Amino acid sequence: MLDAIINSPFFGLALSALAWCFGVWVSKKTGLILLNHMIIAVATVILFLNITGISYAQYDIGGSIIKMMLGPVTAVLALNIYHQRKALKEYFVPVLVGCFVGCVTSLGSILLLCRLFGIDASITASILPKSCTTAIAIGIAESRGGVGGIAAGGVMIAGLTGAVLAPFFTKVFKIKDPVAEGLGIGACSHALGTTKAMEIGPLQGAMSSISICLCGIISSVLILFF
Repeated sequence: MLDAIINSPFFGLALSALAWCFGVWVSKKTGLILLNHMIIAVATVILFLNITGISYAQYDIGGSIIKMMLGPVTAVLALNIYHQRKALKEYFVPVLVGCFVGCVTSLGSILLLCRLFGIDASITASILPKSCTTAIAIGIAESRGGVGGIAAGGVMIAGLTGAVLAPFFTKVFKIKDPVAEGLGIGACSHALGTTKAMEIGPLQGAMSSISICLCGIISSVLILFF
């Protein structure tokens, strides 16, 4: 009976859903940025599998179904641009230029550092799209022979770093323009950073939200030339 449950697709789905709900609860309860719900959910699944001795292959029977949702989720990002179309129209040129420069800087710096330190090609491909949102980053990484798990880890690290340090860098570099602030946060730290941008101000949140979508599109094109 237990084996039937573990080897069922519903086991992986149920475990992922419960871990996610637990992560959201802890994140809201503590209010700490470092205790992000995504990180808590991943840690919970890993800890549960290690304690119970259930293999990743068994979990992935149902967990892999979640990966099928990455495509539709990526397409839904277009809705975000539509909802913010007024802000995008008003600041079209700075938004487009800012996102392009952000993408080139992100991809170029990662590629340069990987070559300087002699990093393996598959690892380079995995961390190259670290400033994109998870759905896009995994797709880009796997298309270039990278590892989806490493790509997701890179995305979480970039997101948390941006969310924690964004206010600090804003003060250090004396960035007072809310448009520039929002674009910078979104281009560097995607969804996790956007949650912080929304706390800073509504315009920052809107610009960061737009930046996520545009940087994902631009990065997907630019990656072909790197």
